[in-house]
Amino acid sequence: MFGWFDRNQRWLKKGLKLAKDKEIREYFMNGLPSVKQKVQDAHFFVLDFETTGLDVTKDHIISAGFTEIKNNRILLNTSEHHLVSTKIKLTSENVGIHHLTDDVVAQGMPIKDMLNYLLEKMTGKVLIAHYQKIEYTFIQYACQSIYGLNLPMIILDTMAIEKKLIEKLNRPLVANQLRLFNLRDKYNLPRYNAHNAMEDAISTAELFLAQVQCRKSSQKKLLVKDFL
Repeated sequence: MFGWFDRNQRWLKKGLKLAKDKEIREYFMNGLPSVKQKVQDAHFFVLDFETTGLDVTKDHIISAGFTEIKNNRILLNTSEHHLVSTKIKLTSENVGIHHLTDDVVAQGMPIKDMLNYLLEKMTGKVLIAHYQKIEYTFIQYACQSIYGLNLPMIILDTMAIEKKLIEKLNRPLVANQLRLFNLRDKYNLPRYNAHNAMEDAISTAELFLAQVQCRKSSQKKLLVKDFL
């Protein structure tokens, strides 16, 4: 039914055999959450990265922010923001977007430490991101570089969720309509300061809950798979 399901199962089996590092081995041993569980019963991990660019082979993660959702509530006490050190010199464009300078980023944790920490936090949870291609590809590239393994995961994309809704209604897509900032306006969510990883993660969590609430009116029993 889902190509990603078979792919994740293959990666899970391979990881259980080959994983050596404690953090990633525990991730594999816990397995993946069920996509058939109700949304209200699922434990979500909402993730956002700030990077030096979009090319996963050349660019680096410079900060990571996350929060969690459980019982359809954002657990603000789980929200965290961490800097990730890099040897890449930040450009003026990087600094202008993220407001992070070389000396600030240099104080961050090494990428392996950050990845180990993320794996611990992500274990057993459904991931959420806005335009998940960035978070997904950067995590996979890092896992391949550090552990030599692909990381199985269940990940929802608030941008893709909205795109499917628009297509279902046979409405045309407008330029920039699917950006996080603009979608929040659509759902009457308050404005926020973009390009801070933790604030973006919390903003994505709020958007997801608004999307869930919107779907409730037309569908009583919402499952995780309904948002894939």
